[in-house]
Amino acid sequence: MQIAMLFIIPFLGTVLGSSCVLFMRNGLGKKTEKAVLGFASGVMIAASVWSLLLPAIESSSYITAAAGFLLGIAFLLLLDYVTPHLHALSSAPEGKPSGLSRPALLMLSVTIHNIPEGMAVGAGAAVTAATGGVSYASALALSLGIALQNFPEGMVVSFPLYREGKSRMRAFLEGVISGAVEPAGAVLAFFFVGLVGSVLPLFLSFAAGAMFYVVVEELIPEASEGEHSNIGTIGAALGFCCMMVLDGVFG
Repeated sequence: MQIAMLFIIPFLGTVLGSSCVLFMRNGLGKKTEKAVLGFASGVMIAASVWSLLLPAIESSSYITAAAGFLLGIAFLLLLDYVTPHLHALSSAPEGKPSGLSRPALLMLSVTIHNIPEGMAVGAGAAVTAATGGVSYASALALSLGIALQNFPEGMVVSFPLYREGKSRMRAFLEGVISGAVEPAGAVLAFFFVGLVGSVLPLFLSFAAGAMFYVVVEELIPEASEGEHSNIGTIGAALGFCCMMVLDGVFG
């Protein structure tokens, strides 16, 4: 039951965030959106370091952690290249050419974004299972941190879909569906590491690299685009500190 909660908590963050489209009239303003994206990037960077890279180094070596980190970046780079998608603040699709609609491309972009977060949660749960529950508090901190940044992220997903012409309920449901890849990815990662326990340090750093790629390639550029880029920077600092404190309190 404790392990299942690690998978569910981040998804609940997305559900709650996406539900805001049902009752908020005007959605997020540009400044708020920048702050939200910055906050999410700060949380993900801190989670990559404290919850993933440091445990990988402690249980293996710097070389293993560096190799896994670079493999995670390469994996997301490949996924980004082959999957047609569209970032929320962009007008030009990326990835392989396709005839998909703009809302569908937005959904795929968020799905790519959520894959490394799911892997990170699954890796954290695998650490807990491998240590007989000793590391559950740290895994819980990671799940809570990702849920915290998933809440505003759910809003960032659903409101663009609503502005693209979807009904409020449809935008909410598609926002929820986009977040469903996280618990699915977490479960798959958990069982994969369980089958091949020796790869745990490599997988921890792999998830860190994948998250780092999303932050640098997507979140930071979108948070700093145009005017008021300092708002995104402040959001990133707050998100980083929030995740760092969470890890300190629960770890």
